[in-house]
Amino acid sequence: MRIYGLQTEQVAEPLGLDRPQPRLTWKLAGERRGAAQSAYRITAALRPDDLDRPDRLIWDSGRRESDEGLLIAWGGPPLQSATRYHWRVEVWDESSDFGGTAQSWFETALLHRTDWAAVWIGRDPATLPPVDPPGADDIAGADLFPAPLYLRREFHVEDHLVRARLYATARGVYEARLNGARVGDRELAPGWTEYHTRLQYQTYEVTGQVHAGANELAAVVADGWWSGYVGFDPRRAAQHYGDAPAFLAQLVLDYADGTRQVVATDAAWTEGPGPIVGADLLMGQVVDARRDGSEQHRPVAVLDAEPGPLVAEPDHPIRVTAEVPAVAVGPRGDRRYIADFGQNLVGRVRLTLRGAPAGQRVTVRHAEMLADGELYTANLRRAAATDVYVAAGRPVEVFEPQFTTHGFRYAEIDGHPGDVVARVVHNDTPFTGRFECSDPLTNRLYDNIRWGQRGNFVAVPTDCPQRDERLGWLADAQIFAPTASRNADVAAFFARWLRDVVAGQDPGGAFRDVAPVITVHREAAPAWGDAGVVIPWHLWRTYGDRQALRDAFPAMRAWIAHIRRHNPGLLWRYRTGNNYGDWLQIDADTPRDLLATAYFARSTGIVADAAEVLGQPAVAAEHRALHAAIREAFIAAYVGADGRVEGATQTGYLLALGFGLVPGHLVPAAVKHLAADIEARDNRLTTGFVGVPLLGPVLTDHGRADLAYALLHQEEFPSWGYSIRHGATTIWERWDGWTEHGGFQAAAMNSFNHYSLGSVGDWLFGRVAGIDQAPDSVAYRKLLLRPTPGGRLTWARAEQDTARGTVACGWAITDDRITVTATVPPGSTATLTLPTADPSGVREDDRPVDTQPGVLRVEPSPTGLTVWLMSGRYTFTATTPHRETP
Repeated sequence: MRIYGLQTEQVAEPLGLDRPQPRLTWKLAGERRGAAQSAYRITAALRPDDLDRPDRLIWDSGRRESDEGLLIAWGGPPLQSATRYHWRVEVWDESSDFGGTAQSWFETALLHRTDWAAVWIGRDPATLPPVDPPGADDIAGADLFPAPLYLRREFHVEDHLVRARLYATARGVYEARLNGARVGDRELAPGWTEYHTRLQYQTYEVTGQVHAGANELAAVVADGWWSGYVGFDPRRAAQHYGDAPAFLAQLVLDYADGTRQVVATDAAWTEGPGPIVGADLLMGQVVDARRDGSEQHRPVAVLDAEPGPLVAEPDHPIRVTAEVPAVAVGPRGDRRYIADFGQNLVGRVRLTLRGAPAGQRVTVRHAEMLADGELYTANLRRAAATDVYVAAGRPVEVFEPQFTTHGFRYAEIDGHPGDVVARVVHNDTPFTGRFECSDPLTNRLYDNIRWGQRGNFVAVPTDCPQRDERLGWLADAQIFAPTASRNADVAAFFARWLRDVVAGQDPGGAFRDVAPVITVHREAAPAWGDAGVVIPWHLWRTYGDRQALRDAFPAMRAWIAHIRRHNPGLLWRYRTGNNYGDWLQIDADTPRDLLATAYFARSTGIVADAAEVLGQPAVAAEHRALHAAIREAFIAAYVGADGRVEGATQTGYLLALGFGLVPGHLVPAAVKHLAADIEARDNRLTTGFVGVPLLGPVLTDHGRADLAYALLHQEEFPSWGYSIRHGATTIWERWDGWTEHGGFQAAAMNSFNHYSLGSVGDWLFGRVAGIDQAPDSVAYRKLLLRPTPGGRLTWARAEQDTARGTVACGWAITDDRITVTATVPPGSTATLTLPTADPSGVREDDRPVDTQPGVLRVEPSPTGLTVWLMSGRYTFTATTPHRETP
């Protein structure tokens, strides 16, 4: 076997970790059928070479008989601050033979308050009043936001330095520099959290950036989420967090003789002007390159504030992850151009100017769409999305704003021609899954889903990346989380954001619609607040993160108690917040109390299951009884004797069927009513945010995969295919964002990059390609592989690097034969349902399937043949299944 994917606290080689007992993970790969881990041993040391010396180990777990390699708690001595720990894992296979070894490391951050010598520093208005550079009055938008802090401190380094670490954070967003060179590659650090309870700091390895003699540590700090524009509130965030940016940092220098030098933010720092004269996340950035920073620096103000509440950044940071060149640049009059990048994305433009005269102003505006050949910006609302650069007159100048992001496909460049490229910015969660098939439209849909995830995972899971909103709406996140975790490893990202969800809960148990809580302070609506229950359960089921579930569990119970307290009749009709219903459903009106009560039942059932996992049987029994009572109330209120669900909408049927709220004997009738509605609309959907993720799974699980495929392939309005046919490269917020008959929808709410309606991605993996897990499985231990041929597809396949290893499943039809391939990682098992018209004719290597190694059991199924598999790779062939034409 091969060991790979070593992580500490769900991140590979984390630099700066503040968990007192971090959890270690590894994955296994191997083609041998039946391969599995039977035992492991973990050793740890302070140097990598010491892992080979038993007398130098600081922890030796000894051989432990276990098949688990997921989130194993550190069992060594108490961790010390600012220390790198190297660890190695050895495993033994299913025959108790040695299976392999691999090693990794993690480094702790500052674990104690006393480790911090730094104090917060900021601008002293008395000693450094605003100074406008020559020509600043000509810079459009310069008065919209203040200039960032330009801070610096000189220090001396002795010989024989062996290690240097910078620990830094800001109230705002910052970029640190050492001796003129940027430190690290993080963007928009420290990110956005519920600042009232947690402010993240970052750790940087900077040994190679300092040298003996004179050095300079510097930082630029802009408003960011702390004091800039956030959300659709016309006020600056100063009304929510603070009125000005500030900086906190300390550089720790360790020498060969064991001495340590600390350079921390204090009164010795100075501030001066710099080329950035304004920067805001929503509005844009203004740079006057004629300002070279050589003007006189003056003392900073030491702020009367404790360095906290500080936590080390626990997940993957925001980075530039890709560059997208313009596919076309077209002139629009004198010195004005529009660049088309061919892809709606989130980030910024990098513009290279050649020969621009000093004082030449270049303005870059951004938009997702064009209207009559010009930028369509009405849907940006108050977000200016405009960057301005005033040239210094150098032969070559590069302009790339670093304290703003925009959502755009098109950029208008006004003032001077230049080479232009788009830079993609988002949390660098590793992409671990991929789906593809024979249909170009479906592949484009899947690519749109991935691009929507990239663009909206920026610090928090946002609702849109371009207008004056960009908030962490809870329903959008919980609806899309299953698809997001198919595409990427989002375990640490969601676990970190979940802390903000819990922190936003009010004393009565109500979650809020958004997290962090800003601009929207009301109690959460049904399906929105339920994210506080759904997401921790999803993290447990998908990644085995018991700690995230345990930490959130009191808040999960409090949410159910809040709903029950105000709805003793068990129909959720009171205290429903803004009660959005099936948001942006089209040509339908799902009863809002039906939707609310369905989610009340679902969340209560999840809390019961979570209580069982956490060893609280009494709490589980209480919530199982409550769930049964809510279900009875739902059926009595909303389900007719003929299987009709009140409102007769697609989403109403999907919720009732998908959440198990229809009596068993009425399920076939309810399915027929759902199918009849879709068919009466010529295979068109009406679902909004809440209904969309249930469409494919419910139809497929109830024998109507033909209708699910018909919706997938639909190209008339409303459908995914309609937007793609009209140029969509991301998922649109609304089905009617633009139509041939109506043009653009209301600009007040019309994003063209919004992942919620892309939640169909989970079905592409789970039913079309066939990768899923059993209801009692955790982290893909027990796989359900259920490939479902259909529609106009002739083949489909998906691969997903799960918490335990790589799972793959796919199928291809040639003439009258179907070939199904499957990969099961070591330690997992799989139940594979082979779709075939002739179960007795299933073969592998021209031999009957039940004679093959790794095959545990074979049984006929309603759709073909069910095969129980051990780990390994498999390729089966069979007669093509019968296919119905919708």
